Amino acid sequence: MPTVLKSTVNRDRLSELYERERATFVLTHPRSAALAEQAATHMPGGVPMSWMVKWPGDFPIFIDTAKGAHFTDVDGIDYVDFCLGDTGAMAGHSPAATIAAVTAQLAKGITTMLPTADAITVSAELAERFGLPLWQFTLTATDANRHAIRYARLLTGRRKIVVHNFCYHGSVDEAFATLDADGRTVDRRSNIGPGVPTSETTIVVEFNDLAAMEAALATGEVAAVLLEPALTNIGIVLPAPGYHQAVRELTRRYGVVLINDETHTICAGPGGLTRAAGLEPDMLVIGKSIGGGIACGTFGMTDEMAGRIERMVPLEDIDVGGIGGTLAGNGLSMAAMAATLTEVLTEAAFVKMIPLADRWADGVQAGIDAVGAPWHVTRLGCRAEYGFSPEEPVNGSEAAASDDFELQQLLHLYALNRGILLTPFHNMALMCPDTTEADVDAHTQMFADLCQELFAG
Repeated sequence: MPTVLKSTVNRDRLSELYERERATFVLTHPRSAALAEQAATHMPGGVPMSWMVKWPGDFPIFIDTAKGAHFTDVDGIDYVDFCLGDTGAMAGHSPAATIAAVTAQLAKGITTMLPTADAITVSAELAERFGLPLWQFTLTATDANRHAIRYARLLTGRRKIVVHNFCYHGSVDEAFATLDADGRTVDRRSNIGPGVPTSETTIVVEFNDLAAMEAALATGEVAAVLLEPALTNIGIVLPAPGYHQAVRELTRRYGVVLINDETHTICAGPGGLTRAAGLEPDMLVIGKSIGGGIACGTFGMTDEMAGRIERMVPLEDIDVGGIGGTLAGNGLSMAAMAATLTEVLTEAAFVKMIPLADRWADGVQAGIDAVGAPWHVTRLGCRAEYGFSPEEPVNGSEAAASDDFELQQLLHLYALNRGILLTPFHNMALMCPDTTEADVDAHTQMFADLCQELFAG
């Protein structure tokens, strides 16, 4: 694990501001406080999923309604939502086209274990966007990643995969690995109940490190390289010029399957970074955003891969090999994806969203410059993020070393008390088709006020 470099802020001032904001939060959210107490009776931490306790403040706020780029909590407070379900609501909350399609499908049937015509629409749209001709469907990107890894192992006869340090691939077991101080692959801190040590299944390399990538592939043990075109869950880390093209050449040279996970990097445009940068993966995974909030996931592949898989998996055994799920490809999720892809997350939507992310980043940079804070801002399509180091990191270790959880908690709580939501895991802002300049400018003002209080107060 990298050494954490605490940001150059006055820790006493940070603590003082946090306690003030914490008291304000409790005072202004009595209904959420009451529901949190009630929820603790039958849910650990009072939340339906354990990571929800990570939201800043003494308890999570409880949501009443959400629409577009805003939501209202049970205390009647309106919020600008830049978290957007950590990409799950990138289409905006309850987009009209998706709701209409889902409502119509509810009346016709939810799941039948048989295809609907929407599956044709969705697979054709994905093929057009990402350049891979053949697609299969799941309920999460995690499942799509698991299936892609299994197929890669089947096709290569090898068991290990390569991932980047501090990557994000959902809850895929093989991805919960990191590098220790000696550069060895070890279980990531707080990896809960791993079935086997990740060193048995995984080789971790740093993002943008071609020498390490080639050394890993040269072992002859690697079935697949599973990568995000840009790291996103440790803060945005962008690829160096030529990095992906070199990785593609290496994977072909060593007979390794290349899997792009675009679940977060779809923010780069309608076809994610794969399309924007002209990348050529063997398989591609995406989920979250393309269903407009309805659970879904999918993975695409080349004709060559699909043909090999078909020849290697007997029809008799096609349902018992660890690929698929009873609810996968159900009518409801297919209707949601068809509407979201063709009517919501369109080319025109990205033309609007990406400049808003630039406006957000410009506002953050102005706040940083006004007080001389040693921070940076990184941009990736309709997503932007600030980090606590003077320069943008080039790999996961550098990004992790610049993190500051206490400072992050203050920043998020300060924003929350002023009606602005950021993702609880890092300092990311995401634009949706309904985000406005006024929403962005509200964050700019909030961030400037915070910087003044923290650095000049």
